[in-house]
Amino acid sequence: MKPLSGREVCNILSQHGFQHVRQKGSHVIMQKIGSNTTITVPVPIHKELKEGTLRSIIRQSGLAKSDFE
Repeated sequence: MKPLSGREVCNILSQHGFQHVRQKGSHVIMQKIGSNTTITVPVPIHKELKEGTLRSIIRQSGLAKSDFE
């Protein structure tokens, strides 16, 4: 998996229907509201996210790993 920055991850999430709802410090909260669920994903705005952090964001978002490659 290639390294991504926090901004790149936010852009990918935005392309899949997530919206930037707020920011506290270096963490942006992205949210997608569905018909009966709301998915909330915190994204740290760092130059390069660690692999475990990126995997956690992918898992929480419910998107495919291939969307982030």
